[in-house]
Amino acid sequence: MLELMARGGMRIGEVLKLRAMDVDDCKLFLLNPKRGRPNEFVFIPKKIADRLKEYIRIKQIEPHQRIFPLGYTGARQIVKKAGRKIGVDISPHDLRRHAATYASRSGAPIEIVSKIILRHANLSTTQRYLGKVSDSEAMRWIENIFH
Repeated sequence: MLELMARGGMRIGEVLKLRAMDVDDCKLFLLNPKRGRPNEFVFIPKKIADRLKEYIRIKQIEPHQRIFPLGYTGARQIVKKAGRKIGVDISPHDLRRHAATYASRSGAPIEIVSKIILRHANLSTTQRYLGKVSDSEAMRWIENIFH
């Protein structure tokens, strides 16, 4: 559940609605996504897709069953507890923001971060997620680009 938010950029509500039949290898089908579109897809790394499919198999989750049969409060508590274990105060949305920031800082074009990972309608929304760039990070990028 945590990896789907932190590596797939999924919203907590999307993770909680996910059914076994919505998993198609590294592509996840979202039924009734937030923006009101008829459907959307989320792409996740292969290793996470493999772990998710193994979890579904081990738990014997039927195709129409939700993978994580929790409510928002229970899921939020799991995220908070995981954060406390490593000494960090985090929320489900922080994990989504991490996915965007990590992808951006790893060199993914803003269009990929915005349209594919976060599935935002506008780039300006994504830019608010990414926040400020530190001086040291700016200098590192300039050195890498113009070495």
